[in-house]
Amino acid sequence: MLKKIAGLATIAAITVAVPLSAVAGDLNNALGGALGGVAGAAVGNAVGGSTGAVIGGAVGGGAGGAVTSNRRERTGAIIGGALGGGAGTAAGNAMGGTTGGLVGAALGGGAGAALGGNVSRNNSYADERGHDYSRSSYKHHKHHEKHWD
Repeated sequence: MLKKIAGLATIAAITVAVPLSAVAGDLNNALGGALGGVAGAAVGNAVGGSTGAVIGGAVGGGAGGAVTSNRRERTGAIIGGALGGGAGTAAGNAMGGTTGGLVGAALGGGAGAALGGNVSRNNSYADERGHDYSRSSYKHHKHHEKHWD
C-alpha cells in the first residue's frame, strides 16, 4: 500500500512540475531543500535520536538549498531551507514520530528553500533598481569656463 501511494505521489509531482517551468528556480530550490532535509533528518535520527534529526534536518535543508540555488538566491535558500528543515522535522516528530519527522523535514526544507530563495532573488533585483552601473555615470564632468579678454 505504501509503495502504491509513493508511486502516485511521484506521478502527481511530475505532473505538477512539468507545466511550472516559469518557476523552475523555486522548484529546484524546493526539491533540493526537501531532499537535503530528509537526508539530514534520517542521518541525524540514526546518530542522535529526535534532537539529532532536528539538527540534521536543518543542516540538510540548508545544504540542499545551497546546492540548487544560483548566486542571487543562495543566501535566502540556505537560511530558509535550514529554518524550514529544522522546524518541519521538529513538528513532524511531535505529530508522527520518526516518519512524521522525515515528512516534516521534506515539506519544511523544500518550502523554506523555495521561499527564501524567492525573497533573496527579489531583494537582489530591488537593490539594483535606481542604480546606473554604466561607466559614464561615474565620470565627473567639469565645465571649465574660459575667459577671453
